[in-house]
Amino acid sequence: MPLSEHEQKLLEQLEKQLHEDDPKFASSMGSVPGRSWSTRHLVIGVLATLAGVLLLLVGVSMQNVFVGVLGFVVMGAGVYFATMRSSAVRKAKARGRKQGKPRSSFMSNLEQRWDERHRGEP
Repeated sequence: MPLSEHEQKLLEQLEKQLHEDDPKFASSMGSVPGRSWSTRHLVIGVLATLAGVLLLLVGVSMQNVFVGVLGFVVMGAGVYFATMRSSAVRKAKARGRKQGKPRSSFMSNLEQRWDERHRGEP
């Protein structure tokens, strides 16, 4: 369902205000697909997955269940790590922020609009 003109204008205003208040965050939250994928995670995950496959094949060829299961676990962990987004890095950086820092006017405006919307005010 497409946005109405009023909703599009509000969205553009929010985007503009976000870029003015916090340009670094705004660029990191851009709508470019794949931007938050980490190349490092992908490479390490693929290598771990290949090592897991090799370990699984060695376990099957030696008829050793433990080595085969270990290879499968390593392979699964490699796939998980390769597909994991780098949001954990952003969360760690956000935790390092000072706790007493007041919220930006952008966030205050968003909260105010949210409250007004839920109270039924225009």
